[in-house]
Amino acid sequence: MASVSITKIIERFQLENLTPEIDLKGIKITQPDINRPALQLAGYFEHYEATRLQIIGFVEYTYMNSLEQHRKADIYEQLLSCPIPVIIFCRELQPDPLFLQKAIEHQIPLLMTKKATSAFTAEIIRWLNVKLAPCISVHGVLVDVYGEGLLITGESGIGKSEAALELIKRGHRLVTDDVVELRKVSEDTLVGSAPAVTKHFIELRGIGIVDVKTLFGISSVKETSQVDLVIRLEDWSKDKEYDRLGLEEEYVEYLGNKIASHTIPIRPGRNLALICESAAVNHRQKKMGYNAAQELYKRVQENLAKGREDE
Repeated sequence: MASVSITKIIERFQLENLTPEIDLKGIKITQPDINRPALQLAGYFEHYEATRLQIIGFVEYTYMNSLEQHRKADIYEQLLSCPIPVIIFCRELQPDPLFLQKAIEHQIPLLMTKKATSAFTAEIIRWLNVKLAPCISVHGVLVDVYGEGLLITGESGIGKSEAALELIKRGHRLVTDDVVELRKVSEDTLVGSAPAVTKHFIELRGIGIVDVKTLFGISSVKETSQVDLVIRLEDWSKDKEYDRLGLEEEYVEYLGNKIASHTIPIRPGRNLALICESAAVNHRQKKMGYNAAQELYKRVQENLAKGREDE
């Protein structure tokens, strides 16, 4: 199961640790959902998701301060005896001494951020969704071409890296070569990234490893990219019939998400980088409502209908 350590969350969001005496090692978040314990502070603990990251905003904070001392002691004890991984106070709100004492007794770390509750909640949910998303590794190259994430796949040695290098020379950006880590961040979105070991490197047979960022500059690489289109390279076969119109969409499925796909036959003289650029622009046009194949089909049908009328 994917997880994110509390220390990584503190570093990413620049949080202040209000309980430095608690050892944070081994404390991890395993789900992207958060909880604001307003109902729990009012005494309702049925269906309480204690294992989620807990966020306390201005509303919860003012309610806590309105409680009488004996009620505070009871509700704090009940809340903090649950298996809570961490509680984050927004807007630089400081927990009262009793809450702090109970949290230390139950070894529940308390953190604080300057950000407003809604903004911080949205930001951390989005970040956790990416970090904790289901992940697989696929063999291929991921390149950002005109804002479209192109996943180039195919047999080893067919020319994926060479195509990516030519695209980089044309001003496009490399995300990863050889191994692509795909994360399902939503029902409609796959995000690809590079393993830490091979980030910004390309392997070229006969030359070896090339550092793209050093060779072409920081503008030639990108950390992550949504996967919008899959280009599958294969050796040209004269016995195979290839799609020449593109009226029917092909798809490939990763982690349950369908991604539009094109199969490109390889033979000497074909400019792969130019083909990939054209595929990216064409895919972008389709997303904006224009399909060249359907337009051609429409023109042919209109021409046939006009021919019948002239007879």
